[in-house]
Amino acid sequence: MDLFEYQARDVFEKHGVPVLAGAVATTAEEARAAAERVGATSGGVTVVKAQVKTGGRGKAGGVKVAKSPEEAEQHARAILGMDIKGHTVHRVMIAQGAQIDEEYYFSILLDRANRAYLAMCSKEGGMDIEQLAVERPEALARVPVDPNVGIDDAKAKEIVERAGFDGETARRIEPVLRTLWGVYRDEDATLVEVNPLVKTADGDIVALDGKVSLDANAYFRHPEHESLEDTTETDPLEMAAKEKDLNYVKLDGSVGIIGNGAGLVMSTLDVVAYAGEEFGGQKPANFLDIGGGASAEVMADGLHIILSDRQVKSVFVNVFGGITACDAVANGIVGALDALGDEEDRPLVVRLDGNNVEEGRRILAERNHPRVTIEETMDGAARRAAELASTN
Repeated sequence: MDLFEYQARDVFEKHGVPVLAGAVATTAEEARAAAERVGATSGGVTVVKAQVKTGGRGKAGGVKVAKSPEEAEQHARAILGMDIKGHTVHRVMIAQGAQIDEEYYFSILLDRANRAYLAMCSKEGGMDIEQLAVERPEALARVPVDPNVGIDDAKAKEIVERAGFDGETARRIEPVLRTLWGVYRDEDATLVEVNPLVKTADGDIVALDGKVSLDANAYFRHPEHESLEDTTETDPLEMAAKEKDLNYVKLDGSVGIIGNGAGLVMSTLDVVAYAGEEFGGQKPANFLDIGGGASAEVMADGLHIILSDRQVKSVFVNVFGGITACDAVANGIVGALDALGDEEDRPLVVRLDGNNVEEGRRILAERNHPRVTIEETMDGAARRAAELASTN
């Protein structure tokens, strides 16, 4: 889960990372009131910042400096509702103004290729770090971090030296890097980024803009993270699927997809898209992975989610029996059809393969549901599902 900037600021503050005062607002009037409070610590100067989970806010006009609460209100009114790279601005952050002397960059991220963490640091912050990495890679220090050690005193010193810092500035940055490591470790993050990390005119080091991504696999350790989730732009079907512990992503096509295993489902999306070209460009309507379980309850939940999308004209169930044998899957499908009753009003194409496949196909054939078609191959099932979607 990616956090909004204001959420990242709050997480930083909780862990002792030096940040400026800030408040979030959802209306222009709230922005004015926030500017009155926050601006009192910076001579009335605040920054109105669009809160969207994408970059390029400044270039899009989503970041404005205000010299008074009235000006902050005007900027907030212009920014709220703005579209930035497909993201609608529903809230703004009113941040304390600062006299910036220098801007730096720092991040900690998961280095999957090397099965370790990676710290990146540069004396040149406030710009597109990807552009810097391509045009002047020598300006971006990349320092491996041992997960068992993290960023201790020695590692912090190595990072700032590799980045080219020296003297008093390096000594001031080192404790901030150690604290940011604490955020990464204790919040089970996959990314903690500060761009820019600034030195103010007073010589203080402050995290001016933060980005944090949290590992969903660690949510069981962090029930408090649930309150950080943004649902304003989440598809209702995706929310319903999450409540049922189903891995579902809504797409724009007409063929509903159910499979067991992310790799199989992704392959199914490809073959359906390819087969759909023959029938007017039919495409997958969703990604739905039911995992290893294919009980009647799980199958019914999956079908209910998919059939709630009226764009779906047919459904393709593609299951490979492994630990869960095909006869258990078939019984799950039959139970789901019985549970759904009249709700199952669109054609269903089923392809089973793997462990105990013949028995699974026999169970479905014996049930002889009028809307169910059994296909033996993945390509054949995809083609049939696309064809039915084009005529339904």
